[in-house]
Amino acid sequence: MSERDAQGATDIEGIMNLLPHRYPLLLIDRVLDFQPHEHLASIKNVTINEPFFVGHFPQKPVMPGVLILESLAQACGMLAFKSVQDTLTDNDVLYLVGIDKARFKRPVQPGDQLRHDVSVRRVTRGIWIFEARGSVDGELAAECEIRCTVRTV
Repeated sequence: MSERDAQGATDIEGIMNLLPHRYPLLLIDRVLDFQPHEHLASIKNVTINEPFFVGHFPQKPVMPGVLILESLAQACGMLAFKSVQDTLTDNDVLYLVGIDKARFKRPVQPGDQLRHDVSVRRVTRGIWIFEARGSVDGELAAECEIRCTVRTV
């Protein structure tokens, strides 16, 4: 399978080429749509095999809110990195610098497909500010504002 198709989609290999995360913390399975410097849509297929379900919660598995936010932050990272990938070096890393206005609207459970829709609000002095929304079957699960910056390590 190729990294990209005509709509700007990216498969797992393309994601792993841009994000440093690996199992069990790689929380994006596919990029569905991408508009440089504007918008990215991606998905996380949530399965009962996720390691966090062992303890959260054994009798009623629910994806931890902090991991929903992390998956949204990774989608923001993909949007930023894909937007500027021609100028990146192997030593560039996107750091999360803040999450504001986080709200959770519904639980995310095994069998759900968590869709990430992230948009660039602005880039100021090297800080990318994103609006991020996660949904399941069209129903809002979480939303927040995410701030990130690219740094060379």
